[in-house]
Amino acid sequence: MIKPLLICCFVVFQLTLIASNNNNPIGARSAGMGNASVTLNDFWAVHNNQAGIAGLKNIAAGFYYENRFLVKELSLKSGAFILPTKSGVFGLSLSYFGFNLYNENKIGLAYAKTFGKYFSAGIQLDYLATSIGEDYGNKSVITFEAGVRAQINENFCIAVHIFNPTRAKFTNYNDERVPTIFKLGASYSFSEKILATLETEKDINYKPLLRGGIEYKIIKEAYARIGYSTNPGSVNAENSNNSSLYTFGFGIYLKKLNIDFASSVHQILGYSPQVSVIYNF
Repeated sequence: MIKPLLICCFVVFQLTLIASNNNNPIGARSAGMGNASVTLNDFWAVHNNQAGIAGLKNIAAGFYYENRFLVKELSLKSGAFILPTKSGVFGLSLSYFGFNLYNENKIGLAYAKTFGKYFSAGIQLDYLATSIGEDYGNKSVITFEAGVRAQINENFCIAVHIFNPTRAKFTNYNDERVPTIFKLGASYSFSEKILATLETEKDINYKPLLRGGIEYKIIKEAYARIGYSTNPGSVNAENSNNSSLYTFGFGIYLKKLNIDFASSVHQILGYSPQVSVIYNF
């Protein structure tokens, strides 16, 4: 009895740290760069900012796993599939956070399209479900998210993404709603080897957080990454240094297989290792 209660308390505490697991950044590449993901035009943009998949050319499938603070009950698992067509790029993503006594599930169906050489937009229909064990029941809701991405020039990119603009309601009790989250970011390529990303995220219920990171291309097949992120309640707070996340990671890119590893370090709660694997058909 004690263990489930402790785990449930830990889950509630974790929710206050990241604001919403349904919109938590996915992919070990961005995880290594402080989870700054809104400008990236890679496979996991299907979850992070759908506009980023608009330029993808290959059918691809991927899997992501995060062992948050090395507690298996707080693990996050996600899978996705990308299908480029002549009329645009379609994507399907699924994620699962938690364990049998408490879990959050998300299924997303995305569509993205380029408009000219430098602009793309994407939208996704989401099915969200939360389940609490011991006969407490479950709730589900449908909402959507959307994003745009503008490649200002060869080096500079800006992007915007909004999750759940309709403020979908889970229950009437206490007016419980899915968080509405807005992200704005920019990235700059200093050269073919160095990419820097920076973004801010605002949950309407929390102070804005900041994320940033750098990716360095060691060789054609290998990348190294570092990053930093504040937590929602820590910006401008006196104890902000105690709530920050430091991240690092690396990636190995073969012809059809991409493997990325990362970890974030919380000064109090410890390590959260992540891994993602992508296969390009």
